[in-house]
Amino acid sequence: MPRRGTTVKREVLPDSRYGSAVISHFINKTMMRGKKSLAESIVYGALEMAAERLKKSPMEVLDGALRNAGPVIEVKPRRVGGATYQVPVEVKAERRQSLAIRWLLASARSRSGKPMVERLALELVDAFNNTGTTIKKREDVQRMAEANRAFSHYGRF
Repeated sequence: MPRRGTTVKREVLPDSRYGSAVISHFINKTMMRGKKSLAESIVYGALEMAAERLKKSPMEVLDGALRNAGPVIEVKPRRVGGATYQVPVEVKAERRQSLAIRWLLASARSRSGKPMVERLALELVDAFNNTGTTIKKREDVQRMAEANRAFSHYGRF
């Protein structure tokens, strides 16, 4: 069986307004059908709205929300013999950030009745305050990992 080639991670350029690669990543994940200017207006508007509500800077709000929403530990399936075990593993920083962004956007999209800017702002505020759908998702993932702690010895890859 051939070995996998090494993958090179492309560098994400920082955004124009804040000079942050994290916000650029957030914008790219928000974007649908190549409409980047719309995604930028949604993310920047939501950050401004959330910062206004919390009386903090937009970068503080985003950093706090991503820190609270990202899981520390998750489960990965590991096949041993004929059985598949859910083995708890620690989440790397890059994946933690990516999961937090994905979960924030998914829960903002699942809200209804308001424009996307407001939904995302509310979700950012909730995540900053450790409440809401995104935090529930993180707790579910961590609870699953905690429940399968007995299989952690299979985690030595």
